[in-house]
Order: sequence, then structure tokens, then C-alpha cells
Amino acid sequence: MQSMTRLAAAGVVAALLLVAPAPAPAQAANAATATAKRGAPFEDTIAQRVLACSACHGAQGRATRDGYFPRIAGKPAGYLYEQLRSFRDGRRSYPPMAGLLADLDDDYLREIAGHFASLRLAYPPPQAPQGSVSMLARGRVLAFEGDRSRDVPACAECHGRALTGAAPAIPGLLGLSRDYLNAQLGAWRDGLRHAAAPDCMAQVARRLRPEDVAALTGWLAAQPVPEGEPPRIDPGARLPMRCGSVEAGAPAAESPAAPSSAASSAALRDAAVPRAPAGAAQAARGADLARAGNCMGCHTARGGAPYAGGRGVATPFGTVFASNLTPDDETGLGRWSADDFWHALHDGRTRDGRALYPAFPYPQFTRVTREDSDALFAFLRSLPAVRQPNRAHALRFPFDRQIVLEAWRWMFFRPATFVADGSRSPEWNRGAYLVSGLGHCAACHGARNALGAARDPSRYDGEQMPEQGWYAPSLHDAAQAGVADWPIDDIVRLLRVGVTGRASVAGPMAEVVRHGTQYLDAPDLRAIAVFLKDLPIVAPPAAPSPGASDRDAARLAGGARGYERHCANCHGERGEGVPGAYPALAGNRAVTMDPPINLVRIAAHGGFPPQTAGNPRPFGMPPFTQALDDADLAAILSYVRNAWGNRGSLLSSPDVSRYRGSAGR
Repeated sequence: MQSMTRLAAAGVVAALLLVAPAPAPAQAANAATATAKRGAPFEDTIAQRVLACSACHGAQGRATRDGYFPRIAGKPAGYLYEQLRSFRDGRRSYPPMAGLLADLDDDYLREIAGHFASLRLAYPPPQAPQGSVSMLARGRVLAFEGDRSRDVPACAECHGRALTGAAPAIPGLLGLSRDYLNAQLGAWRDGLRHAAAPDCMAQVARRLRPEDVAALTGWLAAQPVPEGEPPRIDPGARLPMRCGSVEAGAPAAESPAAPSSAASSAALRDAAVPRAPAGAAQAARGADLARAGNCMGCHTARGGAPYAGGRGVATPFGTVFASNLTPDDETGLGRWSADDFWHALHDGRTRDGRALYPAFPYPQFTRVTREDSDALFAFLRSLPAVRQPNRAHALRFPFDRQIVLEAWRWMFFRPATFVADGSRSPEWNRGAYLVSGLGHCAACHGARNALGAARDPSRYDGEQMPEQGWYAPSLHDAAQAGVADWPIDDIVRLLRVGVTGRASVAGPMAEVVRHGTQYLDAPDLRAIAVFLKDLPIVAPPAAPSPGASDRDAARLAGGARGYERHCANCHGERGEGVPGAYPALAGNRAVTMDPPINLVRIAAHGGFPPQTAGNPRPFGMPPFTQALDDADLAAILSYVRNAWGNRGSLLSSPDVSRYRGSAGR
């Protein structure tokens, strides 16, 4: 039951700390030198912030040579915005995109869409015609006339007479490869791609015969792209069918300007606001507590209503689905009492007395006070009721049996209360309460025995999260995530903003910061920092030698060349990084940390730090899983782990293959 105790229904709290030391004068000089060698001073632009997109979509979104990843430059802003939202919210299924966009809000997606929409770049020449003359003729007919016998409208009726799109929300069909067009029509037909209802493209794709798809895509890919701006939809014009994606995307294109930090912060903070005037103060306090525990993290499905449940938590024993916490009488907590809720947190039992799976982290929540439990319940009762039935867990036998769960509880779980340490300050005790209880940090950072129980509930020694693909580093180890040598203010800033001059968070911890800790008040954040800083630190073992064989030397030399080509432009020739944008790699313990799971994942899949009020427009890290094979990535990472004074073990292709995992979260 290892993962069941780690994967908390109130939010996964594993951290990737990209830790870099504070820049020394020598490093500052190196930064200046590297900047000069890069050819131009670093410029804080939206183009720089979204370089993560170019790894797949080509420089400036021009598309890759083979056309597998489509051109996004010059596409209508409304269309791009709607696609970004669809990837983030699960209407389109592509894990690398979902992982990349997971922690970005609508405002930033709108700005990104507006940036790429504004790029007017030359198109490549069309592909050579593929197919017979009659087949291509059939494709042209479908494009301009449709097939009324099958209720298929002409492409030109929506995508413009020139097939170059119709701003603000309908894309052009020219300048795309045949393979890409085939893939998208297939995804619409098979339900792998969705849009806001009514899903017009899904309807059209299902009405097309395979030979129609081949004819249409073959003809479209062979057409040149005419010059000029795409036409705009006449507000009074009627499309041949209702299309939800057009309706959803149209407003987004009108104002793609950069969001203010205040607006972004308000959007995140108001994701679920107490509505009831009665007991408003208690409910408001409960809202703060819900953020401290990141309840939204597990109890909100991608693109779903806040706290309405449905998110699946993968474990080695199957999938546990988070429940609906809204006050709906039939599917949520509408018929629960404050006593029922307290017993769930404190005793790990449902309203009818059944044992809860420790994916809901009651081994930590048992320390929550009755007062805080009642406040949390008041907040949940104040939410809009959402009628969404709970999904049954999909667990393998015998883990789906209550008797097995009861046996685990008999061996490893005892209800408890938080006991303040009289020898410590009230501030320290407040931090200990939040970290050990509601924050449930040990659910991920605590070491487990073979049956998934905590080896020592008071320790945070680090734990691999195999089903999540991340490693939650030790909070005691100075070589991992120990912060004993950090100033209090730096710890507070990391939890509030997600990035500091020393570190940034990624992976599941980015979600925790974005939806949780950024909203905690200053005293609570400081209390957590005081407690974390005081954790006992274990001495790090001596770093292993990288080895000196000719084969290793050749691999490191190849890694140096790969780093210069793919990494130095952002992280600097000497790994010095760019303060506030790209972390330094020299002296970065996330780079040298063992196991190197998080390093491999971030290099392979990229991502953005969490979008917060203090960092509303984060810089992205490109995913290199498409550009580099396992051997190339292993060579570059081995070099980075042993350059500029770093000392770390070398990585092999099997290491990268084992650790990279899936891009989704």
C-alpha cells in the first residue's frame, strides 16, 4: 500500500527543488561573459518566456520539417487559446502538452496565443501531390463544396474561401502536412480530440469515409498558402453548424494582452469562494486551511468543477478516485454532518463507518484539530453544490477488499492529536502542526516500509513516487532539499512564489505552490519556514567520482557539445543561468542529487514553474524528449552533473529510459 499512503487526496506534495547557490562575484562575471558570447543581452520578452514551445513547434512556431508538430505561428489567437485550454483541461489528449501547461492560467494562455498569432512568417512550399488525379479532385470538391448526401459541409464554409482560416477562432487548413491532417481527423473521429460542445469537427470527421479523408488531406497538403491576412468572420454570418470551440475561442482573441499579476492572482484565489453569509468568518478560515492542505489538488479533475472530485490517483494497486466534496445531497457532502467530516479526517472512516483508503492522507490529517476540521467543513458547505457521481476505485484484488484495508489499519494506523512541544516557540509549533498535519508533507517526503507505512512519522527522508514519476527529496539532507542553511525569507518566497535565487519548484510541488501555499498568510508561511529550517540535517555522502575511462571521457565530451547546442543559450556557457529566468546549473544540488529522477524528467519533458501572483508569467523549459534520444540526453546530463565543480554519477541510456516516465501529471 505504499502509494496509497503517499498519494494524498488533498494534493501531492512531492517537490523538485532546482537549487542553485546565491551568485558569487565570480559567477556574476561568468554570467556577463556568457551573455556576451551568446551574442546579445538577455531580453525579457514573451518570445523568450515561451521558448519551451519551440522545441516541438520549431523556431517561432514555424513547425517542424516533417510536419508532425503543426505550425502555430499566424494561427488565429482564439483558436490557439482554445487549443491550449483543451490540452490543459483534458479535452485534447497529449501528455507532453498537458504536463507543460498544467500550472498556467487562462490569462497567460491567452497571452501566449496572442504572441504566436501575431507572427507573420513565410510558409514552406507545399508537399508534392500524393494520390491519383481523381482522388485529388475529390479532395478539392470536399474542400469547396462538401458532400450534402452525407451532411458534410464544405471546409471553405468555416475555414474561409481561401482555406486560410477565419479570425478570431477558426484555423487555416493550408501549410500543414498530410500526416498531421490525417492524424487530427482521426483523433476527432475516434474521440481522442474534443472541443467545447457542440463538437462540430467530431461530427464532420465521423461522417467522412476513409477514402474521403485521404482525398481531402492529400489535396490540402499540396496547396500553396496565399499571402495576406486571414478573413474575419462577419458577426452576422451563419456557419453551417454550431461549433462550440468557435464560440469559446472568439472572446479570447479580442484582448490577448499580458495579464496583470493582480488579475491572475484573483482568478486563482477565487477558484472557489465561500458563498454563504452565515458563518462567513469560519468558512473563510476554512478556505485558507483548504489551501494549506491543497485539497483542490486531488479533488478537482482536469477541467472540472472545483472540489467536485473525479481525479484519478494511480497507485501500484490500481486507481483511487477522489470524491466530491461539494455539498450536493446525492453525490457530495450534502448529508454529512460536522461530526461525519471530523471522523473522516481523524479516524479515516466514511459517514457509514467504512475504512477510507490512505490515498486520503488521514495518517497525517488525524492531527488536525476539531476546530480546524469544523472550519474546513464550513468552507466545503459554502461551495456551490455540483452533482457529479463519485467514481468507483479501480483496485486489483485483494486490495479492493475492506478486510485487507482494516488489517493495514490495525498494523499501522492509530488516531492521534498534535501535541505541542513546550520547549519550542509557538511559531515553531505552528509550523510543525501545518507540516505534519494539514500539509501532510510526509505523505510524499516520508520514507515507507514494504507495506507503505511510515518508517518514522517525524522524519522526511525522501521517497520515490513511482506512479507519479518523481522523487520527493529528503528535507533533512543538505544534498537534496534540506534548507537549514537558507534564510527564512528565501524559504517563505519559495513557498509563496515558487522560484527564488536559490531554487524553483516543479512537478507535483508546483501544483501545491500554485493552488496552496501561495495563498497562506505571512505568519503561517514563516512558521513553516522556521520548522523546516530546524529539521535535523544528515551529512551528505561524498560525491562519487565520475570515472576516468576513455569511454566515459568520450561521453562527457559529447555531452559538452550537446550542452553547447541545446542548453547554453539559456543556462550559460558555464552553467551560471539567468537570475529570475533560468536557474544556474553550477552548484545546483538538484543537478547532482541522487537519484537523478527529477533531473531526467525536467530535461526530457520541460515545463513551467508554477504561475503565482509573484511570478505571473514564468519562463518555460523546453522538452527535449522529441529532439534527443536517451543516449544524447544521458551524455548531456552526465556532463552537467560533472561540469563547473559539480560532482555526480554518470548516467546511461537505460537510466534515462527508466527515469523519464510520462510527461503528464
